[in-house]
Amino acid sequence: LMHKLHLQTNAPKVLDTMMKIAALATLLASASAFAPVAQSPRTSVAQNALIEEAFGISVETGNKCPPLGRWILEDANENGIKWWQNAEIKNGRVAMVATIGYMVQKFGVHMPLYLGPSGSNAFHPESSKDWLLSSTSGVTFSDISHAAPLDTIGMVPAAGWVQILFAAGLFEFAGYKRQWTDNNPIPGNYGYDPLGFTKREGGWDSKELTKLRMMEIKNGRVAMMAMAGWLSNESIPGALPVWHP
Repeated sequence: LMHKLHLQTNAPKVLDTMMKIAALATLLASASAFAPVAQSPRTSVAQNALIEEAFGISVETGNKCPPLGRWILEDANENGIKWWQNAEIKNGRVAMVATIGYMVQKFGVHMPLYLGPSGSNAFHPESSKDWLLSSTSGVTFSDISHAAPLDTIGMVPAAGWVQILFAAGLFEFAGYKRQWTDNNPIPGNYGYDPLGFTKREGGWDSKELTKLRMMEIKNGRVAMMAMAGWLSNESIPGALPVWHP
């Protein structure tokens, strides 16, 4: 009887001690879940080699991946690095075309369009009979050709943006198929080569084509920075304190 009374008296203390032990164990388990996992030297070396040997690393950065790029790619596998390479090449190509379009618009150059009596026609730079870009808004091709680059964005009607996004989507689908579904190992190679650059002797492994690929990436990087500066200055006059179109 005394033994039972002793157990009943100490039961709350025993239960409290057990709860504290359980809570401590839970906290330790939670802390271990967030503790950094030490990466094996072999894995670290392999990951570093995967990053440093990626095509696009050049002398401008000391033949090493810049710190920001390394941080982005620190957990990326081979396919992840390939995805980022494709993203850089595609954005660089778009930026290079954008620089040409920006300068054409800024300098007031009138490109041939439908060869009709439009203010945006190279053969009829000015005309009282301009073709309408949008009958609902009353915007003409001549209005577009005389507007500032950023102002033209708001002048494109909704139907025009639908066409642009549809065309861009088709390019993305085609690029995804040729790069990932067809398992193409060369980033930026989407099977479209009307000028036959890849058909020269040695193909993709030739020194000449390797040089051209690196030149494309570098020019794309410069174009992306140029567009960032030009558009910043267009939005905030004086933001780019160097010459610009």
